[in-house]
Amino acid sequence: MNHTLRDDIAEIIATPSYLPCISLLMPFEPKMGLQKELDHKLKTMADQIERDLTLNYPPEKVAVVIQKLRQVISGLNYDTHKKSIAIFVSPLIEKIYYLELPIEEKIIIDESFEIRDLIYSKKEIHKYLLVVLSAHRIRTFLGNTVHFIRLTLNVSENIEAYTNDISEKVANFSDEHKRKEILLDKFLRHADHGLHWLLQSYKLPLFVMGTTKTIGHFKSISKNLKQVIDFIPGNYEEKSEHELQELMQPYLRDWQQIKYRKLLAQLDDSMSMKRLAVGIEEVWKAATLKRGRLLVVEKNYVIPAAHSDLPEVIYKREDGDKQPFYIKDAVDDVMEKVLASGGDVEFVDEGVLQAYKKIALIEYYA
Repeated sequence: MNHTLRDDIAEIIATPSYLPCISLLMPFEPKMGLQKELDHKLKTMADQIERDLTLNYPPEKVAVVIQKLRQVISGLNYDTHKKSIAIFVSPLIEKIYYLELPIEEKIIIDESFEIRDLIYSKKEIHKYLLVVLSAHRIRTFLGNTVHFIRLTLNVSENIEAYTNDISEKVANFSDEHKRKEILLDKFLRHADHGLHWLLQSYKLPLFVMGTTKTIGHFKSISKNLKQVIDFIPGNYEEKSEHELQELMQPYLRDWQQIKYRKLLAQLDDSMSMKRLAVGIEEVWKAATLKRGRLLVVEKNYVIPAAHSDLPEVIYKREDGDKQPFYIKDAVDDVMEKVLASGGDVEFVDEGVLQAYKKIALIEYYA
């Protein structure tokens, strides 16, 4: 039977003589900075850990663990394109994970390594997309708590680009109002197509600003409505980028609910495309086969299980501790599998995933 990191650690934590245990979590993006700076940072953290251990453990125990830690640090892969690293070291084990998710820097000593601790260390980066519509143009922005950047769609962002085409097709129309309505719909349809491709690159919460009339037209033709978190009515055509950023602040205060709505929209889309595993048995199978792109799970969801003869198949067992192939918590093991294969994990509150049996996994596209 293949042991997970959690299984290995559980075995050694049970015996006090195998302490101390160290978990080191930190951002790690060699491509974004100098290798020497990262190397210096890690060595400084190792020195700090050694000083802390010396206060509580005999020199021979400290020496064993610190030697392992420094060996792991000296062998790190600086060619990785990952965002973070998680290092676990004990007198018997050394493990290194290269992760896609951004995490906060953290050192944990004398505690067992829990995958949930790693997820809780994720940085919450409040990124969103804002589309500002008017009867004449579309403006699109990528925002977060600090930056507000103008993005360009792969279609014309001004209605004038479609004027001649419409004029020819509706030349017989004497109703100027009708001509403008047709022109606006054509413009918004092209803008929506450009927005669709943008959303493939930026899978973020989407907000749409515009007059009530323009928003009404957009709703009638858009294929991206499921991605919209909120519509903000008003005339914002002449607002500066700074003013738009300020106007967004009240809508971003309850970020958790924004994130939940976005996650549920992603699950719904993946379900319709048959790219979603639901429930611990399906999720375990997809994660074991390394198909997991994004795992969404309710906080504090724990489920004991037992292995079958096949590594990708498990069974929920409330009496799992009596089984020969007992899994104390299949959820933690699934999280480890997803992270190890380059996927990401998000927690939501209890009850949010009621329709998805508390756990769901969005799979990679073939």
